Amino acid sequence: MTVQELPGAASYRPTPPPAWKPRTDPAPLLPDPEPYRVLGTDAVTGFAPELLRRLHSELVRGRRYNAQATALTKQGRLAVYPSTTGQEACEVAAALVLEERDWLFPSYRDTLAAVARGLDPVQALTLLRGDWHTGYDPREHRIAPLCTPLATQLPHAVGLAHAARLKGDDVVALAMVGDGGTSEGDFHEALNFAAVWQAPVVFLVQNNGFAISVPLAKQTAAPSLAHKAVGYGMPGRLVDGNDAVAVHQVLSEAVARARRGGGPTLVEAVTYRIDAHTNADDATRYRGDSEVETWRQHDPIQLLERELTERGLLDEDGIRQAAEDAEAMAARLRERMNADAELNPMDLFDHVFADQTTQLHEQAEQLRAELDAEAEGDVR
Repeated sequence: MTVQELPGAASYRPTPPPAWKPRTDPAPLLPDPEPYRVLGTDAVTGFAPELLRRLHSELVRGRRYNAQATALTKQGRLAVYPSTTGQEACEVAAALVLEERDWLFPSYRDTLAAVARGLDPVQALTLLRGDWHTGYDPREHRIAPLCTPLATQLPHAVGLAHAARLKGDDVVALAMVGDGGTSEGDFHEALNFAAVWQAPVVFLVQNNGFAISVPLAKQTAAPSLAHKAVGYGMPGRLVDGNDAVAVHQVLSEAVARARRGGGPTLVEAVTYRIDAHTNADDATRYRGDSEVETWRQHDPIQLLERELTERGLLDEDGIRQAAEDAEAMAARLRERMNADAELNPMDLFDHVFADQTTQLHEQAEQLRAELDAEAEGDVR
C-alpha cells in the first residue's frame, strides 16, 4: 500500500516543525579574526610597571631554565626534556594569573609553568629524571601531576573545578594543552563537560605549530583552534602567544569570568616551539631553518624587553639583574641535579592505593626481606 492509498491521504498535510532558534547567540563566542596583541600598542600604558617588569624577569628566568634543563639531558641527568623555549610567555602568564587557591593542570611540556607558580625546579624535573611518582605533592602546590598522555589532564581539571563549585569553594582550574592534544577525544569531552556544567575552568591551548612532526594543517580544518569553543557553547579567545602582556590579560579575564560564575573559556595562544619536540627528536626532518629563524625574530623576551626599554620602564641595570638572577637559579639547579638521588625501593608501594591490598602487602614484605638479606650480606 502506498501513502496515497492510505485512508485520509488526500487531505494529509505534514505539520511544520516548530520554529528553530539557536540556544545562544554564537557571535559573542567567536574569537577575534587576528591574535590579540598588546605590545606595540598604546594599551601597554594600562598595565602596572611592576607587572611588566615581573613578566620580563620571569621570561628571562624561564629561558635560562629551559637551557639548563636541556643541558642536563645531554649530561645524562634527565631522561628526557620537552623544552618550552619560545613559549615562555604562555608558561609564565598561566602561572601568574592564578591565585594561591586555584589549580594548575600542566602537560609534560609545562614544567616551566609549574616552576613559575613556585614549584622547586628540581621537583618539577623529578618525573623527567626517571624518579618516583610526580616528584611533588599536588595538593600542597595546587599543581596536578605532569601529564604525559595527551589531553587526559583536561577532564581532570573540569572535574575538580565542577566539584569545587558544588562545594562552594572559590577555585578556578587552568588546564594547559598543546595543539596536538586538541586532536584527542579527551579534549572534546572536557570542553563539552565544562560548558554543560558551566565549570570554572580555563583551557589554554599552546599552538606551537607541531604535534611532534605533524603540522597544524594536518590536524584540523578549523579557522583556528579557538573557533572550536563555539561548538561547545563557550567563548574562544585568540592571542599572540609570544606577547606576554596580551596572554596575561586574556587569561586574567578568562579566570575572572570563571570565578564569577561565567563558565569556561578556550584560549588559543599562537606561539612556536623553537627547540625540537624533545631531546630525542630531530626537528630538521620536518621543518626548515628559515621557518625557525622567522619565529626567532618574534621572540617573547625581545618583544617585551624592547617595549619596556623604549618606554623607560626597564634599564640596563634591570636587564642585568634579571640575567644574574636567572643564572643563579640555573647554578643551583645544576648543582642539585648533579647529586645522585637517594632512592628507596620501598617507595614503589607508596601512593598506589590509599589502603594497600593484601597482594601489595605480600610483595612489600618480600622485597623488604630481600633488601634486609642484601644488607646483611654487605655487612659480612
